[in-house]
Amino acid sequence: MSILFPLYLFLAGIVLGSFCNVVGLRLPQNAPFITSRSACPSCSTKLSAGELIPVASYMIRKAKCRHCKTRISLLYPAGELFTGVFLLLSYNHFGWTVELLEAGLLLSLAVIVTISDVKYMVIPNRLLVFSALAFTVLRVFHPLQPWYDPLAGAGVGFALVFFIIFLSRGGMGAGDMKLLAVLGLFLGVRLTLLTLFLAVAAGAVVSTFLLAAKMISRRQPFPFGPFLMAGALISFYYGDALTAFYLRYFIQP
Repeated sequence: MSILFPLYLFLAGIVLGSFCNVVGLRLPQNAPFITSRSACPSCSTKLSAGELIPVASYMIRKAKCRHCKTRISLLYPAGELFTGVFLLLSYNHFGWTVELLEAGLLLSLAVIVTISDVKYMVIPNRLLVFSALAFTVLRVFHPLQPWYDPLAGAGVGFALVFFIIFLSRGGMGAGDMKLLAVLGLFLGVRLTLLTLFLAVAAGAVVSTFLLAAKMISRRQPFPFGPFLMAGALISFYYGDALTAFYLRYFIQP
């Protein structure tokens, strides 16, 4: 049981990641992601069940479509492996608790947002509305303390990015503003602030490296949603430890 359950959880995670890939690719285009069969984005050939095995199909086909030989994006197996590995780590971190369910919801949102924002530079409103409803229901049955912390977190997340957009005249997008508000419902005020700090720090480092390597230009749009999700995941898993470290070494005398 101790060996089979983590294996089952990992396999369930990569299947979940595969579904999130589909949602992230189709939702911004208003394409059905439940009733419509998957197809090669290049030649539009419908894919068989054997071509849709998470991670394995990508490796067996050597990252190429079997029909047109077009190279398959690394985003597909990366999203699947990310979800599987981190769901397994979540079980190791939280055990069989409600936090494991929360981790699954947050990981799913992270994959969908990353795929959508990297591919289309869009964070779909329908995804944000659904996530806001799911997080609200979650916080009704598993509340933060104090009870109004999720509402305050949503307000703080929205307001902070709104002012960044206003002061920078478009340095961030409205999708980022709404995303941080939704994450605020899940995390509360303190971890929402930490999320934004970590996202800005990571975004600054990565964008500086890409600029120095001339992989992007200064005026080129840059997806910030993945950094917000990375900050949210770090805050969710290690926010208390990071806050305690900061207070101990930088605030207290």
